[in-house]
Amino acid sequence: MIRPNVKKYENVSGGKNPSSRVQKYLSNAGFGSRRAMEALLKEGRININGKVAQLGDTVKDQDKIAINDGRYHRVKLRRAKSRVLAYNKPVGVVSSRAGNQRWSTIYEGLPKEIGFRWVSIGRLDVNTSGLILFTDNGDLASRLMHPSRKLDREYAVRVFGEMSQEKLQKLKNGVLIDREKLRFSDVVRGNGEGVNRWYTCVVQSGKNREVRKIWESQGVKVSRLIRVRFGNVLLPIDLRPGSAVELGAGLVRELFILAGMEKVDG
Repeated sequence: MIRPNVKKYENVSGGKNPSSRVQKYLSNAGFGSRRAMEALLKEGRININGKVAQLGDTVKDQDKIAINDGRYHRVKLRRAKSRVLAYNKPVGVVSSRAGNQRWSTIYEGLPKEIGFRWVSIGRLDVNTSGLILFTDNGDLASRLMHPSRKLDREYAVRVFGEMSQEKLQKLKNGVLIDREKLRFSDVVRGNGEGVNRWYTCVVQSGKNREVRKIWESQGVKVSRLIRVRFGNVLLPIDLRPGSAVELGAGLVRELFILAGMEKVDG
């Protein structure tokens, strides 16, 4: 029996996927990882057409599903064709769903979630601005973030302090931080004079504060950090901070290929 605090939605796969494992479908719709959905199934907290769902059950068009996870939402499953947004994160906004009196959250600037949840493809810390991608396909997000994909994350960074050519080479060779070797796959000197200059740098992982730590290992201070590219997607120059734009079908298809997904969506 479903308690009052449930999420309800209908499968609207549009006929492309006549049936799918329930945990996969829910994960792809952005409601959590497959493992989390499997845990809810084992606890009897997911219903299909009014009956408690089991591991191995599938869902198809017109099936009605409800999840009891402590909150109430009336939504529908995502469209069969995946959507991806490019969002320009401002400084002072957190990359989690839960904001507070001090910080607002990136999700406040996104189009309304109706029938799905936006899933962020990586995060940026509160003092970093720039490009974050969002999708309604949880599987796509997970694969793009996986370290094995080694996708470029390019940043524009302004640093205060002396950076010799020898130091720049160290950043590409790798520096030991917290017993782990971190490196830039590329770093290029940009504009500026004296000890306050811009650079561009590229990493191929999404570790917490990785870019800042690599620069600070050379005794300089990062005063601005902006992500300008993720994989094949550049931050649009006309996208205002706090705004989002939906990517076209061509870029989305390229993301599926970069993710190594066997079936290109759409």
